[in-house]
Amino acid sequence: MQNIPRIYLNESLDTGKNIPVGKDIVHYLRRVMRRNDCLVFNDGDEYGAVLTDDDKHIIIGNKTEHIDPSNDLVLCFAPIKKMDDLLNMVTQMGVGVLQPVITERTVANHINWERMKKIIVEAAEQSNRNSIPKLLPPIKFNDLDFDGLIVADERFAHGKIKKEIKTKFNRILIGPEGGFSNAEFEKLDAAGVCGLSLGKTILRAEVAAVVAVAKVLNK
Repeated sequence: MQNIPRIYLNESLDTGKNIPVGKDIVHYLRRVMRRNDCLVFNDGDEYGAVLTDDDKHIIIGNKTEHIDPSNDLVLCFAPIKKMDDLLNMVTQMGVGVLQPVITERTVANHINWERMKKIIVEAAEQSNRNSIPKLLPPIKFNDLDFDGLIVADERFAHGKIKKEIKTKFNRILIGPEGGFSNAEFEKLDAAGVCGLSLGKTILRAEVAAVVAVAKVLNK
């Protein structure tokens, strides 16, 4: 069963339902995987399924016992140049919601978000999730809700802040390649946002996101 292809369908799934499929799915099953059976998933559930002989529909079979490994973590992040790597990796880690945040030092302002959605779907299929993370429209830093937020803050690692609060959070903020500006740090501090150290080494933004997610999930 481990080699059976998994396909995300943006449809309500139920046993016995026939769902029309596009040429991309047909090509993937027939030409790439050379089979007509697969697993399909959406909204936390997974089903067995089979492609019809005329290659026009997928028939939904029985629901599997596979439990969705996704979590409820909300990752707020500044768009970066390697956006595809960041979204791929945090999707694999089960993040539930993705919130792009435009900061003062954000330089990646022309992201193809439709392409990013495809990368998210592929990462969810590969990582055995039964759902895909919700990708929200970008917002400005000043419009971000700071309540209950934890921020990846390099000041912790260098002793500029004395105490790191050990609390369970489900919302985390990651800055851009150049870090947060002084003005943004002042706003975070004034709002009482809690900080998280990612260590004393300098991490690439996409790596920082993965480390931060891992730390928050393990708190």
